[in-house]
Amino acid sequence: MEILFVHGALVRDGAWWWQPTADLLLSRTGTRGGTGIRSRAVALPSCGEGPAGHPDGGLTEDAAALRAALDDSDGAIVVGHSYGGTVIAEAGRHDAVAHLLYVSSYLPDVGSAQAGIMADEPDPVSIGPAGDGVLAVAGYDAASFGARFLQDADTSTQQAAWDRVTAQSAGAFVTPTTAAGWQDVDSTSLVCTEDRSTTVGLQRAHAARATRSVDVPTGHHPFITRPDLVVEQLELLLGSATA
Repeated sequence: MEILFVHGALVRDGAWWWQPTADLLLSRTGTRGGTGIRSRAVALPSCGEGPAGHPDGGLTEDAAALRAALDDSDGAIVVGHSYGGTVIAEAGRHDAVAHLLYVSSYLPDVGSAQAGIMADEPDPVSIGPAGDGVLAVAGYDAASFGARFLQDADTSTQQAAWDRVTAQSAGAFVTPTTAAGWQDVDSTSLVCTEDRSTTVGLQRAHAARATRSVDVPTGHHPFITRPDLVVEQLELLLGSATA
C-alpha cells in the first residue's frame, strides 16, 4: 500500500507541500517492524509539471496523470487537496484505489467545473489571466499569501510556499468533470476549520458526500502545519486497508 498525493491549484512541486506528512508517516510506520509507508506526489501538467515544462492541458490531462500513477500502483490511498479533489473525480474509479482522503477539498458531481464549484464563495481567491491561456494569483505577495493560506505556519515556510506558486492552464478551472470518481468508494474528508481560503460551509457541503468527515483545527494546508493530524487519519485508513 502507498499514498498518492494530488496537490491543489496554482502551485507546483507537490512533493514539497506533502513532505512533512510523508516524512512523519514513513518514520512512524517504520518503527513498527516494517519498512514504513512510502508516498509520492502526482505531477500535474496544468501546473507546468508535465513533459512540456510549462502549463499544458487542463483537468483532463491532470486526471490522466493520476490514472497513470494508479496504473503503476499495487494499491493506494489517494489524498486530494483542494483542486486535487476535482482531479480525483475526473480520474474516475480505479481498481488500485483503497480509500480517498480529501483535505479541504471537493467531491463534485459530473458536469462540475472548478470555477463553478467556487462561484458562490464570499471572498474568492483573486486570480487573473497571465497570457497564453493560463491563470495566476493576482494581488498577493509572500506575506498576504501566507496570511491567507498558511497563517498557522512560520514565515520561512510561508515564503517557501510562495516560491512554489505558479500559473496554471485555464482548462483546469473551466473544464466540466465527466466522471465522479468519489462515488461508491470509501472516503474521508478533512474539514479545516481555520481555513481562510475555502469556507467551512463549502467544505462541509462536499464532506457530506464522503463516507465520513473529520474536523481539524488548521488552515488550508494541515499536511504542512499539523502533519500529525493527517498521519493519524492515514494510519487509521492503512489499518483498515490491510486488515
